[in-house]
Amino acid sequence: MRRLTSPSLRVIALTAALPLALATGCASTDGSDAAAPSETTSAPEPTEVGGSSPRLALTYDGGIQVLDASTLEVLADEELDGFNRLNPAGDGRHFLVSTQGGFQLLDGGAWAEPHGDHSHYYTAEPQLTDVVFEAEKPGHVVAHAGRTVLFDDGTGRVTAFDSADIADPDREVEELTTPEAHHGVAVELEDGTMLVSDGTEEERTGVRILDADGNEVAATDDCPAVHGETVAADEAIVIGCQDGAVLYADGRLTKIDRPDEYGRIGNQFGTEDSAIVLGDYERSAEDRSSTVALIDTTTAQLRLVDLPAPYWYRSFARGPAGEGLVLTYDGALQVIDPVSGTVTRSIQVTAPWEESDDWQDPHPQVVVVGGMAYVTEPATQRIHAVDVEGGEVWKSADLEVTPNELAGVPGDVDEHAGHEHEHDE
Repeated sequence: MRRLTSPSLRVIALTAALPLALATGCASTDGSDAAAPSETTSAPEPTEVGGSSPRLALTYDGGIQVLDASTLEVLADEELDGFNRLNPAGDGRHFLVSTQGGFQLLDGGAWAEPHGDHSHYYTAEPQLTDVVFEAEKPGHVVAHAGRTVLFDDGTGRVTAFDSADIADPDREVEELTTPEAHHGVAVELEDGTMLVSDGTEEERTGVRILDADGNEVAATDDCPAVHGETVAADEAIVIGCQDGAVLYADGRLTKIDRPDEYGRIGNQFGTEDSAIVLGDYERSAEDRSSTVALIDTTTAQLRLVDLPAPYWYRSFARGPAGEGLVLTYDGALQVIDPVSGTVTRSIQVTAPWEESDDWQDPHPQVVVVGGMAYVTEPATQRIHAVDVEGGEVWKSADLEVTPNELAGVPGDVDEHAGHEHEHDE
């Protein structure tokens, strides 16, 4: 993994079309660096507990709540205006809130500290901290292999750092800036290789692969409307396109074409233990889709699975054993075997629902943390914990707010940190 040793500034001419500025060094706290976080909040007093304590965070109109994932009890309620997005920060403890002014750090209040052959576990009162990674338009957050990467859609700035140092004011950061601002994404692999999207405010066209020194080693412009990313087994990356997907594996970029005349993939859901990626799939720009895609990263093959009802893009997750999970309009959580491509179980969770025309409206969302699937039901102001293996709703709780965004952290070292799924535009 890349380690930064001294502040420096280099200009890397990757291609005539895509020069990226690369800067490395320690974070500034005096406001002189637009990407540097400001931070003043002190850590809450911890209490040692017997094991990990997963946490959920959900947004509502006017604030954010943090819940104990085991009891569904509300542990904290923080006021925060605006439409806010939630992202696991990559360290198993914190969330990053995409809000006005940047990515603000939310402490979930549960973590582990390794000690020889075991760990000690602690909890504290969750709190919205004053740590903010400044951004004009905070977008994707991707956590993988102990690194967290932020993308500012307003400037094209990419900020990367060790996930474990997210609350450390002396963290070392690396920055890249794309030639033009766009709704983009970046992900860093274990050897320091970084994938960065390419585009403008009007269109997104492809991706670039940079080595640990910032040199371009591969590129493609054959990915119109590039959107989202996920990492599968053996650090294969899948990127969605208007006409299929792009796979980065074994040092090569491969285009995976759609089998239909129109076949858009905008959001992907992988696990580092499976070579198969689950994705949404649109057969039409007008109709709600009830078809999902399974992409085998070892063969670069795509196959389609038809579900009994439509879905929307935030009703996806991967189960504790790598199952594909999709909450459909009939209120059932569809469990998909990614190897056979079949729906093995339908678990009734919510009442029937439909997607509205405004993606920012509250809709049911699915998150898996600590081996349990969690589903919000905005229409009834409820949240449900679903035992995927047992095939039933394990526990439900009433909320005093209408939930919108949902995210979870394990309260432990997050060895399988996933990615944040931005809005589908």
